[in-house]
Amino acid sequence: MVAYSHFQMDLVFKALADSSRRKLLDCLFENNGQTLMQLCKHLEMTRQAVSKHLKILENANLVVTKWQGREKLHYLNPVPINEISERWINKFEQNRLDTISDLKKALEEGGNNE
Repeated sequence: MVAYSHFQMDLVFKALADSSRRKLLDCLFENNGQTLMQLCKHLEMTRQAVSKHLKILENANLVVTKWQGREKLHYLNPVPINEISERWINKFEQNRLDTISDLKKALEEGGNNE
């Protein structure tokens, strides 16, 4: 597992804060490896604006690119999102899961006493 620095994590949160960038990530999730022109079809903005959004996503390591001949293909990189999940979501859910597990055990033990 890659441990992201606070600076890198800030870039991810800032990138995810914009709905257009989230839509780009959704498009890549649905069909990974798209060109800039293919991604522009999903947004009502100029090619230059989409390109700027993609650059922000690349800087946050949410999108990686690969040249295939003359085409630059964009791919979703889910690792930073997984890092957010592990650091900011899963740890808060663990207490709830532990509580439910403890309750289940207590109910099962209480049922055996009758």
